Amino acid sequence: MFRTKRSGLIRRLWRSRAPVEGDAEADTRTRGPGGCCMGKGAKVSKGGAGTEAELKALTHSILKKIKEKQLEALLQAVESRGGARSPCLLLPSKVDSKLGQHSYPLPLLLYKVFRWPDLRHSSELKRLSCCESYGKVNPELVCCNPHHMSRLCELESPPPPYSRYPVDFLKAPDSPDSVPSSTETGGTNYSAPVGLSDSQARLESGERAHWCVVAYWEEKTRVGRLYSVQEPSLDIFYDLPQGNGFCLGQLNSDNKSQLVQMVRSKIGYGIQLTREQDGVWVYNRSCYPIFIKSATLDNPDSRTLLVHKVFPGFSIKAFDYEKAYSLQRPNDHEFTQQPRTGFTVQISFVKGWGQCYTRQFISSCPCWLEVIFNTR
Repeated sequence: MFRTKRSGLIRRLWRSRAPVEGDAEADTRTRGPGGCCMGKGAKVSKGGAGTEAELKALTHSILKKIKEKQLEALLQAVESRGGARSPCLLLPSKVDSKLGQHSYPLPLLLYKVFRWPDLRHSSELKRLSCCESYGKVNPELVCCNPHHMSRLCELESPPPPYSRYPVDFLKAPDSPDSVPSSTETGGTNYSAPVGLSDSQARLESGERAHWCVVAYWEEKTRVGRLYSVQEPSLDIFYDLPQGNGFCLGQLNSDNKSQLVQMVRSKIGYGIQLTREQDGVWVYNRSCYPIFIKSATLDNPDSRTLLVHKVFPGFSIKAFDYEKAYSLQRPNDHEFTQQPRTGFTVQISFVKGWGQCYTRQFISSCPCWLEVIFNTR
């Protein structure tokens, strides 16, 4: 009869659980910005994984043991779909919870409930840079905030390489298909060398203070200034509740194409670009797929590059410095034609390109990014 604040928080958390395929109520309830579903719905598990009633009872029993302030932080993270900053949810790491015939570690169970119902093992996950618990002294506690984690995109398993693409858009200025470049250079004047995009040429001019620069393009026109990245992590987004970084929504664009406008509206939370010890990772925090082309994602012996499809909630190591240096092969046709290909990553929002599409080149995609890495 008398509802407490704690019980209200628990009810709201349960209503915000991740959608399960076939659950129309959950699918409608958990739609993210722009009306699209945040991530892929998972099929209802069978084979002794437990019923919905058992899952609800187990989840409620776990949440009742969590402090009220922690429940509030968890609710903020879940209801905003990771758009609002939230602290770590530190809980005992060695507590297992039995659901049906299976026993799950406490963090894994919360990740399944609030993000990925089809999640099977912690090896499928990658901790995000926003999580401050990594490397903490107390090994008994682990962060259970589901929006401090991402799914790991393995190239050997879904989501797979999506399509191959021919030698791309970086052509000589006198070519009829060359890409027009904006004259805005972020305060630096130079003449772009033949065969290089203007964002690549800026690195060639000697600016080495940043680990990468980012250019935003709409079809064949760059929009806005180059964005130089010094911090280890960068959010690139169109609209993010508590976002700092490269806000595409603040850029002035003259492109009135309906397709471009539609894709821009779907960028939403966008991506997170993070430089780590083993390379540069891209986390898709939007609610639509992104498409990535990087030389270091491909087979070293391949003559053409792959375009990889990355679903919402997944992370992929888009750039590997050691591999990039090893790819500078003097007899490689593509690297001879495009000498900085090994240090450039291209990312398209929502729409892909390659042999599976009518768009053969990324320069035909409505909204895309060019990320050029500092080689020194």
